Amino acid sequence: MGLDISIEINNHQVVYSDDYYDEQNDYFNKHNLSRTFCNLICRRNVVEHDPELDQISGITGVDISAIHEMETYPEEEGLKYLLESADSEEEKNEILEQAEIDKNKLTGNIDKVLLTINNLIDKLTDLDNLPSLLIKTDFDTLYNDEYFSDFDTEKGQGYIGNNFGQDLRNFKRFLEFAQTRGTTTVWFIYG
Repeated sequence: MGLDISIEINNHQVVYSDDYYDEQNDYFNKHNLSRTFCNLICRRNVVEHDPELDQISGITGVDISAIHEMETYPEEEGLKYLLESADSEEEKNEILEQAEIDKNKLTGNIDKVLLTINNLIDKLTDLDNLPSLLIKTDFDTLYNDEYFSDFDTEKGQGYIGNNFGQDLRNFKRFLEFAQTRGTTTVWFIYG
């Protein structure tokens, strides 16, 4: 078992309606992000060197802050835990105030995130040697040579075996789909 990552949205019931789960639409394979992508997003908390996504930002010149900001949305379960762990009413109020600030910061971010993903795809499509441009690491849980190679090739099955290019294209397809259903705000959830 490992940690998975999904994109949560402000209008969950509208986007994830019954037809979303109809296998004929194949949204699972078109939209899901791989466990390796989850590990990529979490790398800032794992490695001492610049994490790979930040390196890619430097290589491509694409500002990825919109992606990193998706990690800051306060989920109800995590917020509940923090509130239960607070030592005082003052601390609880500070937690709630910060949660509100974090939510407001992401409100309406889907266009910014989609632009970031599109810019990454555009810049990386013509880059043949991405794995060789990344810092060699002793903690290569992403299997960089495999995950970051063959950017334009769909290596996986929408979840298992995706490479970075496929994960970005799945991310893009999901954001575009969600926009057609009125989504305005997106963030990451883990499970």
